[in-house]
Amino acid sequence: MKIGFIGAGKVGFSLGKFFVQGNLPVTGYYSRQRESAQEAALFTNTKPYDTMLALVRESDALFLTVPDGMIPSVFTQLRQYDLSGKQICHCSGAMTAREAFPGAEHSGAYHYSIHPLFPISSKYTAYRELPGAFFCLEGDGPHLTWWRDTLAALGPTVRIIPGEGKVRYHAACAMASNLVCALAAESLELLESCGFPRDLARQALAPLMESNLAHILQDGPEAALTGPVERCDTETVAKHLACLPDDARRLYTAASRKLVDLAQKKHPDKDYQSMNHILKEGSRT
Repeated sequence: MKIGFIGAGKVGFSLGKFFVQGNLPVTGYYSRQRESAQEAALFTNTKPYDTMLALVRESDALFLTVPDGMIPSVFTQLRQYDLSGKQICHCSGAMTAREAFPGAEHSGAYHYSIHPLFPISSKYTAYRELPGAFFCLEGDGPHLTWWRDTLAALGPTVRIIPGEGKVRYHAACAMASNLVCALAAESLELLESCGFPRDLARQALAPLMESNLAHILQDGPEAALTGPVERCDTETVAKHLACLPDDARRLYTAASRKLVDLAQKKHPDKDYQSMNHILKEGSRT
């Protein structure tokens, strides 16, 4: 199973190095920018390719590690070559293999989505953390279980999901990662409006956020829930809503409605109707 990469950005760098470290045979890289392919090949001790065709001929599996919006067009270029028996893979979290590779079933190739659920922020160091990551696989072909077992042997937890669940899976990832940044940004801005310098605001929130996240991951969000919504402290929540600017209030209200659901599960005998009423009114103002 010889693996080639089309695209030499952070994902291509990281996966290539991860595979090489795990003794998977990587042929090398093709990129529109020759210098990028050379840099990635040097980093992974593989080969830079001058043409896409040369990489295709020497590889059994091709990873299209280009921006999501470019994946279908790059695959269209690939289809001019003989892809019989090849595996075409992408690493997008939101697209299915069928969406990314239109007409792949007529090309003689197998098509897969192999998504590392991990924020790859550095092309030089992220590979070190991939053994502890989660990989989600999806696609059509006989190699899914091979990829599952091979990746799992390198350390990650791996799961195969159906194509119809791919967008919901990615939305879940965004909520747990990207949307947390929005909540943190709002919290920092509120503290700054109270006179906190930015660095001190982050320092103040750090133990609160770290402790809460650790509890969520260990015991689940229901068990970790504390605060005024859980206590059904409508007076405090009303004060919060009254002091927040419009965008922050809408964010607070939407998140708090979900907290009411969690609180009701945690305390099934408690009446949260008054809290729901406060949040409903808060969303209208």
